[in-house]
Amino acid sequence: MLYKFQCKKSADVLMLEDLTQVIFEIINKPLEPRGIFLVEQLPVAINALEKAIEADLESKKQSSNSDLDVSKDEKPVPIKQYRLGQRAFPFLKLLKEAQINEEPITWGV
Repeated sequence: MLYKFQCKKSADVLMLEDLTQVIFEIINKPLEPRGIFLVEQLPVAINALEKAIEADLESKKQSSNSDLDVSKDEKPVPIKQYRLGQRAFPFLKLLKEAQINEEPITWGV
């Protein structure tokens, strides 16, 4: 399923359901087919998402350091990394722009 997030003075953001579900779990908001982020909810959502991105980056640094312990004869097995920071960046940018412009964000399927 594809979710479309809109704010009047910002570009629309489209996200697949998997990423949307992860982000909504991070910001502790139930994911529904339609909804709204009120201006008052934006700072909490931004803060929670930024902390999760920082934690994700830190865990990746630690896992990449442990990958360096592999001997030169062994080839490391590639691990699919989620890259929360990259995938969530457009949504985080939308949240910040909505906060600056003091506008709510609506979404729908």
